[in-house]
Amino acid sequence: MSATAPKLPAPEPENEVKLTFMEHLRDLRTCLLRSVYGIALGMLAVGWFVPSIVHWLMAPVRNALPEGKQMLVYTSAIEPMMVYIKVALYGGIFVAAPWVLLQLWRFIAPGLYRKEKRIASRFVFFGTLLFYCGAAFCYFLVMPPAFPAMLAFAEDSTLMPMLSLSEQLGLVLAMLLGFGIVFEVPVVIAFLSMIGLVDYRFLAKYRRIAIVVNVTLAAIITPTGDPLNLAMMAVPMIVFYEVGIVLARILGKKRDPTPAVEA
Repeated sequence: MSATAPKLPAPEPENEVKLTFMEHLRDLRTCLLRSVYGIALGMLAVGWFVPSIVHWLMAPVRNALPEGKQMLVYTSAIEPMMVYIKVALYGGIFVAAPWVLLQLWRFIAPGLYRKEKRIASRFVFFGTLLFYCGAAFCYFLVMPPAFPAMLAFAEDSTLMPMLSLSEQLGLVLAMLLGFGIVFEVPVVIAFLSMIGLVDYRFLAKYRRIAIVVNVTLAAIITPTGDPLNLAMMAVPMIVFYEVGIVLARILGKKRDPTPAVEA
C-alpha cells in the first residue's frame, strides 16, 4: 500500500514584503515616474546634439538618393521643429533605457527568490546591450541596402524622389526601435521562464509555429519585400528564439516532483 506524502507549501521569496493592492499601485507609480524623469533627463542631454543626430540618422536615406540630389525636403514651417522634438524624445528613451530597465526590475524583484535577484544586474546589462545591438545592426547592416532597394522600384526617368524629412525620420526610428525590440527576445523569454509563465518544453514544442510567426513579423516590420532584408530581420528573430529556449532551460523554474511514500 502506498500513500502520497502531503505536499509541502512552496517557499516564499526571501525577505518578501507583503503589500496591498494599493501599495503595489503606488510602487508602480513610483517606478513609472522615475522612468519618466530619467527619459526627461536623457532628452535634455540629447537636446544639445539634436541637429547632428538628425544628420547622422538621415545619412542612409540621403546616400540612397541620386548623386547631386541627396537632400530631404520639409513641407511646413513647423516640421523641422517637430522633427527635432521627436529626435530628442527618442534619444532620451535610447539613453535612459538602462535606467528604465532598472526601474522595471526594482518593481518585480521583491517577488523573486534570492537566486533570481542575483541576476538583476545581468538582466539590466544584457537587456540594454541587446537593444543597442539591435539598433546598431539595423543602422549599419539593414538600412544601407534597404533604402536603395525601396527607391529602385521607381527607376522611371520621369520620376524624381522628393522625400519628406519627417516621414523618413519616422521610418528610420521605427526600424531602429523594431530591431532593438526584436533583439530583446532572449531577455523576455528568460524572464517569462523565471516567473514560470513558460518553460523550454513549451517553447520547443511550438518551435515551428514560432518560426512562421517570426517570418511573418519580419515581413511586416521590414520596409522592403526583397529576400535579403527579410532574411536580415527573420534570421536574428529565429536565432534569438532558440537562444531563449536555452536560457529558459537554464533559468526556468523547475517542476516540483510529487513524491510517493510506500507504506
